[in-house]
Amino acid sequence: MAKNKPIFRCSACSHEVAKWVGKCPDCGAWGTVDEVAVSATAAGPARRAMLPSTAAAPISAINSKVTQARSSGVSELDRVLGGGVVAGSVVLLSGEPGVGKSTLLLEVAYRWASQRAETALYVTAEESAGQVRLRADRTGAVHERVYLAAESDLSILLGHVDQVRPTLLVVDSVQTMLAPEVDGVIGGVTQVRAVTSALTSLAKASGIAVLLVGHVTKDGNVAGPRTLEHLVDVVLQFEGDKNSTLRMLRGIKNRFGSADEVGCFELHEDGISCVDDPSGLFLHHRTESVSGTAVTVAMDGKRPLVAEVQGLTVETEIPQPRRAVSGLDYNRVAMVLAVLQSRAKVFVGKHDVYAATVGGMRLVEPTADLAIALALASAVAEEALPPGWVILGEVGLAGEVRKVPGIDRRLAEAERLGFTDAVVPPGTTRAKGSAMKIHEVADLSAAIRVTGIPRGKRKTKQPEPSF
Repeated sequence: MAKNKPIFRCSACSHEVAKWVGKCPDCGAWGTVDEVAVSATAAGPARRAMLPSTAAAPISAINSKVTQARSSGVSELDRVLGGGVVAGSVVLLSGEPGVGKSTLLLEVAYRWASQRAETALYVTAEESAGQVRLRADRTGAVHERVYLAAESDLSILLGHVDQVRPTLLVVDSVQTMLAPEVDGVIGGVTQVRAVTSALTSLAKASGIAVLLVGHVTKDGNVAGPRTLEHLVDVVLQFEGDKNSTLRMLRGIKNRFGSADEVGCFELHEDGISCVDDPSGLFLHHRTESVSGTAVTVAMDGKRPLVAEVQGLTVETEIPQPRRAVSGLDYNRVAMVLAVLQSRAKVFVGKHDVYAATVGGMRLVEPTADLAIALALASAVAEEALPPGWVILGEVGLAGEVRKVPGIDRRLAEAERLGFTDAVVPPGTTRAKGSAMKIHEVADLSAAIRVTGIPRGKRKTKQPEPSF
């Protein structure tokens, strides 16, 4: 006969103990060990059946509307999240200090409160309430339904949630919050795990959308235990160069959508704004063509970005010419130079070579190989590429031009920006309704002929013979 045998399980880490204890011996959480009724049979001591608290239901009977995304008011953030913020979800936003995490989330709280009759609670544990208010005044993020609390105690934070009853909670940051009932220092593994688990339980039980700010290590990863990323629903990374106003928001994990989306922002003195069309930031608009420049289309996640590659060659007398690269992979540029000289007979052995991108963009994918090669060939010949041309293709060591992924989306983005011709690998077909002219090239020499770049126009000065 079946015999009921109670066991005790921790709701935070699912660790089981034979009797009730106040503190979980595995994760160290207090008050999380509850009794769970288990039906055990005498025939098999290893077989135990737990009584479910909620009965299983057909998947067709599950209401999917509870996980529908709601717009946060920030279009680029909604793009990365897959449509918006889901009620009861936990989003972790990480990034280096000073990149603009707090400014972005303060803007989200303001848009959330101003666009709907709901409240948002912003809890800061790193700054005082006055400092956050000064930032809100500077960025125009002051609203009567945005509540602000400067608190680092998790218990008091939960008390603020009970009083304000917000639908959006922002915690800045999770590494500076303290769970008093848990041992460990602030920012330690035990504390960060306990705080995140408590906030996740709060979000699931109340339906409050929670946005957490996370610190990063020197390697750029989220600081704290690796399980922190598994506890939350969405992990976002905010990136940007301190010398540039451009900021990129990347999705690393997303349970409600694709993790390949990228959002673009511009950080300025008045706050942060969305950049709906970032391709213009990576192009230098001129009235006439200049030698040594080529335009290509890179894919950042699922987003096509038109970028400009610039090359400059200068004759030199030193035995080892200089090679300087900015925004490109140095090894790929060196490979392209070798293929350019060996396969296409464009000699750069007596030239200092400089290659860079415009706008601080970083191009590391092989799609830019052909654009780099044509930009350098144009610089050597001092002849500009035809205006309105876009270059796509990977260059192999044999000089062949290989296909690249997502070429349809790349060509569509280039045509949208007014480009009329495209140099592409063989086998590329023009999309229906497209007016762009396609030039298929099988190798690097064919690409140079199609673009009309003369080879050998600028001769390298040969050393005089010595007797």
